[in-house]
Amino acid sequence: MKKYARVTIAILIMAAFTQIVEQASDILWNYLLLFLLVGTGIFFTIKLHFVQLSSFADGVRHLFKGFSLHGKAADKDGMSSFQALATAIAAQVGTGNIVGACGAILIGGPGAIFWMWIIAFFGMSTIYAEAVLAQKTRVVNPDGTVAGGPVYYIKKAFNNAFGKFMAGFFAVAIILALGFMGAMVQSNSIGESCQNAFGIPSWVMGAIIAVICAFIFIGGAHRVAAVAEKLVPIMAILYVLGGLVVIICRIQYVPETFALIFKCAFNPTAVIGGSIGFAIKQAISQGVKRGLFSNEAGMGSTPHAHAQAKVKCPHEQGVVAMIGVFIDTFVVLTMTALVVISTLYTGDGILSGVMTSSENLDALGVAKTNLAQLAFGSVFGESFGSAFVAICLLFFAFTTIIGWNLFGRINIEYLFGKKAVLPYSIIAIVFIFLGSILSNDLVWELTDMFNQLMVIPNVIALLALGGLVAASAKAGNSEARAQMIQGNLRLVLSVVQKFAGRGENLDDLFQVGCIGLIKAIDNFDPGLKVRFSTYGVPMILGEIRRFLRDNNA
Repeated sequence: MKKYARVTIAILIMAAFTQIVEQASDILWNYLLLFLLVGTGIFFTIKLHFVQLSSFADGVRHLFKGFSLHGKAADKDGMSSFQALATAIAAQVGTGNIVGACGAILIGGPGAIFWMWIIAFFGMSTIYAEAVLAQKTRVVNPDGTVAGGPVYYIKKAFNNAFGKFMAGFFAVAIILALGFMGAMVQSNSIGESCQNAFGIPSWVMGAIIAVICAFIFIGGAHRVAAVAEKLVPIMAILYVLGGLVVIICRIQYVPETFALIFKCAFNPTAVIGGSIGFAIKQAISQGVKRGLFSNEAGMGSTPHAHAQAKVKCPHEQGVVAMIGVFIDTFVVLTMTALVVISTLYTGDGILSGVMTSSENLDALGVAKTNLAQLAFGSVFGESFGSAFVAICLLFFAFTTIIGWNLFGRINIEYLFGKKAVLPYSIIAIVFIFLGSILSNDLVWELTDMFNQLMVIPNVIALLALGGLVAASAKAGNSEARAQMIQGNLRLVLSVVQKFAGRGENLDDLFQVGCIGLIKAIDNFDPGLKVRFSTYGVPMILGEIRRFLRDNNA
């Protein structure tokens, strides 16, 4: 009898503690982090002159310049820009892109997706700042390995005891949130989805994932990069293709889908009920919260990957990092939203015209954990739809585990040195297995809370080093302009080289080539036209004449 009493008391204590953690997380989010993260995104967007627009094409160019499934392997002195981005996306694109998006839609209505887009837009400038500072403050250890991340730029921002405390606080929070409890949560998602879809016992999946992860963890950062650069493109393409099939099958409802997103962003009462003030607050809160914790801009996780990139200047990795937020939110998460809304909220969908109260959802058997399966199953069939979502969740959660483990590992080394890496990896592997067989609400709540605690020292350091970020952006843009000018000059020279020996009027050729070059510069930066047309044309003419003289043209 006493034994049962002790168990009952333990359960009650656990439930009470879980509720306390949940309430603390809600207060932390609603009264501090929401304003801190949104404000930081707006601050850097203005300070960097809308870098997410002006340098987006530059980010795509650098991304594809380094793209390769069979490129040079990452080594101790870093990895390619694409490998760093793939490692970051591996962490960013997780179960939150499916389950998190579904939860936001259920609680905040379809309009929550609009606010996810807004926060992702501003988040692109925040993650640019994170990646730039990670590059600027990274260090090379005595053994030649590269280390970088928020702990290093926090100490640069505050070179005193306060900075050491903030860096240590961040390191402990990320180790607990991502390295241990976060891995447990992701493993739980894998176990549940595979058991429901394929009948595989969750503990079997947990054991398999733990063994595979052990092999990857032992290999360090270069093995994580090697796995990420191959898995991330595959998993993204697989999910997007599956989503496109569903959208094509429901193409007649796509206009209504977008109409619902924009309408419910400002008037969601018809879907989620309550007063208009409450409904709008729910839509904005869910969209912003799920969006921020999906793309991880401002959390301080992805800078660990971007610090490893071997690039010419920090600006290059900053613009590539922005593409990670774009892929996470505007591609993967948006695909989830379009599939769910077009199949369930429009036409003959089971939630079309239904107020999503808890009573109605329970009666329909709908929850955030099965909303994606219902959506894909409405087109693919119930069994195949569940299997497809389970496979995607497996990819998403697995890559998140290996990405998060790397970030935790970097901070373990910062706190305790390399000797602590092996014990850390063993504990992480145990947590991965336990996560597949245990479903503990307290672990989920603690993960959310420590995720939120990571943000505070990271964002404070970002704001303190805003001037350094702006200087790097200016230098990077100047470098981009110089490369553009050099590229156009080479084009003019190649034209002269091609036609010089064909009896063409060289003076006319000079004039046409230089006018074309000035127009190209004018399109890129009108302010350069006057300076370049005054000082640059004689230089170009001199270069071309020297070329012709040296080649006897």
